[in-house]
Amino acid sequence: MKHCSSCGQENELRIPDGEDRERHVCASCGTIHYQNPKMVVGCIVEHGNRILLCKRAISPRRGFWTIPAGFMELGESAPAGAARETLEEACAKVEIVAPYAHFDIPHIGQAYLIYRARLLEERFAPGPESTEVELVDPARIPWEELAFLAVRYSLELLCEDREAGRYRHHLGSVVRSNDGFALADHQFFKLASLKK
Repeated sequence: MKHCSSCGQENELRIPDGEDRERHVCASCGTIHYQNPKMVVGCIVEHGNRILLCKRAISPRRGFWTIPAGFMELGESAPAGAARETLEEACAKVEIVAPYAHFDIPHIGQAYLIYRARLLEERFAPGPESTEVELVDPARIPWEELAFLAVRYSLELLCEDREAGRYRHHLGSVVRSNDGFALADHQFFKLASLKK
């Protein structure tokens, strides 16, 4: 961040008084410019045994499949943002059922908040950010064509939870190493049993 958004003068990188890390600070007016992680909110929409997936029409990862998700907006709650993203990307109205996963992705400054949701009516279609929208049986999830690791981990854990007959809330971090990426520090908390 080269220039101050308050006065337009140049920023410098330094540790402000009372802080423990470098921040961009305006050399003229002293404004501290905090850069915080972006919140990505989305829904795993379940309908019967199937899951709603969208094929991306935009970059990054154009042409790959994902759950409906996107950046949370100012002035909305995380569940409201997840429902809004589902309406925008899949033209689907949903009811949030429960929180499902929280994955931090420190190397790109993002946190994913994923909710389980159900369709309010069996209507969906591609929105402006999708080329296709489908209800997919878990056995037909296109694993090699998923757009993002947080989505892949969420769907893998959902399949495990369904197989075990219970839902849990998952926490973890997607971390980068010399070998690639992995889900680290995974924890879970039991939420509810699946009804048969």
